[in-house]
Amino acid sequence: MKMQTEKCDFGMIGLGTMGRNLVYNMCDHGYKIAGFDKDAAKVDSLGNEADGRKVSAAHTLEDFIRSLKTPKVIMLLVPAGKAVDSVIDELKPYLLKDDLLIDCGNSHFTDTDRRIATLAKDDMQFMGVGISGGESGARNGPSIMPGGNEKAYELVKPLFEAIAAKVNGAPCVTWLGPGSAGHYVKMVHNGIEYALMQLLAEAYHMLKECLQLNNDQLHKIFSYWNEGRLKSYLVEISASVFLQEDDLTGKRLLDMILDSSKQNGTGQWTSQNAMELHVPVPNIDIACSMRDISGFKKQRVDSEFILNWHKVDFREKDGELIDWVENAVYFSMIISYAQGMALLNGASEKYGYGLKPESIAGIWRGGCIIRAALLDDILKAYSQDASLVNLMLSKDIAMKLQNCQDSMRLAVKTGIETGIPLPVMMSSLSYFDSFRRGWLPANLIQAQRDYFGAHTYERTDRAGSFHTQWKQENSL
Repeated sequence: MKMQTEKCDFGMIGLGTMGRNLVYNMCDHGYKIAGFDKDAAKVDSLGNEADGRKVSAAHTLEDFIRSLKTPKVIMLLVPAGKAVDSVIDELKPYLLKDDLLIDCGNSHFTDTDRRIATLAKDDMQFMGVGISGGESGARNGPSIMPGGNEKAYELVKPLFEAIAAKVNGAPCVTWLGPGSAGHYVKMVHNGIEYALMQLLAEAYHMLKECLQLNNDQLHKIFSYWNEGRLKSYLVEISASVFLQEDDLTGKRLLDMILDSSKQNGTGQWTSQNAMELHVPVPNIDIACSMRDISGFKKQRVDSEFILNWHKVDFREKDGELIDWVENAVYFSMIISYAQGMALLNGASEKYGYGLKPESIAGIWRGGCIIRAALLDDILKAYSQDASLVNLMLSKDIAMKLQNCQDSMRLAVKTGIETGIPLPVMMSSLSYFDSFRRGWLPANLIQAQRDYFGAHTYERTDRAGSFHTQWKQENSL
């Protein structure tokens, strides 16, 4: 009698580095996983590297589908955009009512909403799930950000809780909200990531040029920072980067890498949507712009001579600049998270996500790229007052900003005097100064708009909209 083959618990389509590592992670927690990719070499690699794990490496979509339990739960880890729609179209003939597709890539949240609505017409479930942590996180425990139908989430909750990173025993995953909530939170996560990466680059720039520090010295400073309040994944890996040797030249690899950075779109999406919602995230905006500016390498080299100015050398006193920069980084980290959380608050109201900021802070503490000791304080702030419209309004967080404020201003002043660009630090300080002002000069902007375009204005002494026939001066 022919024995029946044991069916697989879940399926994974897309066996690149992230997909393959997630498969191994799931297998290590006792699940049998089916894997499929159009690239036969990746399928073979999955099978060859399985090493006794419960893996079914399928070379055809039909074999992949046949290997799955019912209802079928299939994860997709393919490039965002048309590739996701293409895979969905190929799968649809094989799907039945209550089958669940899960997009684990970095899809735009509006695409996720569209796919949920389209598949719902055929009684099929679709979830958008953000996953952060890179290939190491995928293998050893990522931060997982699921959104969609809460009942559908119950099908994968045990799996996600098993494979997610753990902080104090708690898994870094929770259902975030309906629709595209998961992909939206992941998008904002990546926007904050852009701001923090640019921020650390600015700290590196300042210390390298003002103090003429070498890579070993920079490694020691970043390593020391990572032992205290700046402890975070990005500070940790930055410290490691300074020591990495180049296999080709024997020099430090960082010094051989071109100073021109790229972006994959998620930071840009965050800025664009923030503008649509009228929630300012200037740290993320300028971080995206700085990546674009870095791409103008030839123009920047030419401009060194054309736009040159009398440089002022910084004179160090008892290590003060290192302290200033550390405080400036901490201050700007808080502001970057505050802007991201404010955007999540605005999106939750606009799109009906019902996001819980304390839950988001909780699952970001482990596994993800922006994990940091600071998130414990952010979690505490929202646990004490979930209605905070801005993180800076927490008394504890406000005190941290106040304690860094003098150093922050001295660091920015030093950047201005020495001609070192500090866009995220300057943006953080401007955001802070704007937010704490009871009066801003926007009344002049209202007057200007009414003057040239009859856009009307509001008054301080009565309700309503008003228009004035302004006294016209002679125009040039």
